This record gives sequence, C-alpha cells and structure tokens, in this order.
Amino acid sequence: MMTTALADNETLIAGIVAALRTVHDPEIPVNIYDLGLIYRIEPKDRGLVEIDMTLTAPGCPVAGEMLSWVEKAVSDVGGVDSVEVRLVFDPPWDSSRMTDDVKLELGLL
Repeated sequence: MMTTALADNETLIAGIVAALRTVHDPEIPVNIYDLGLIYRIEPKDRGLVEIDMTLTAPGCPVAGEMLSWVEKAVSDVGGVDSVEVRLVFDPPWDSSRMTDDVKLELGLL
C-alpha cells in the first residue's frame, strides 16, 4: 500500500517531469528530459526541489540560460517553492541516455 506522502511525491515528480519536457536543447530540437540531460530530481522539505542536470557538450554556449529555463519551468509546478539546479558532468552525457522515441526522431534507431 502506498503512503500518501509517497503518492504526493510521485505526483510532484510527474509534474516536474512534465515541466522539464517544456525545456528544449537549442542545438537539438528535443526536450531536455527525454534527451537524458536530467540526472536527478529530488523533492526536499518545504517545497525545495534539487535537480542535477548535464549538457550535451561541456562548452554549450547557452549553459547558464538553460539552468534558468529549468529553474523557471520547475518553479511553476504546484507544490514547488524553490529550485536548485546543479550542473554536473559526471557521468558524461552520451546518446545512450536518450529515450528510444528521441533516438527514432533523430534517426539514430
């Protein structure tokens, strides 16, 4: 049996994932979630959400902007009061992190 807190957490994470799917990588016309750039979504106490994300390339010219796009999209989700987005490069991103739908869309399958 699922506890209410766990169900609420799953609902919150589903909302966060939906919000992340509205943010697109400017170089690849795909949302960052299905591209596999989101490594961790962790709701904390008092409406804080921590997100670890990476970039397709470390030298991405819009890295700073992408972090603010993610922060804005997630902060609009009900139940989220603040968002901490951390940029990580370990493990490095590669195309195996993409969903099959994205691989198909990009002609990689």
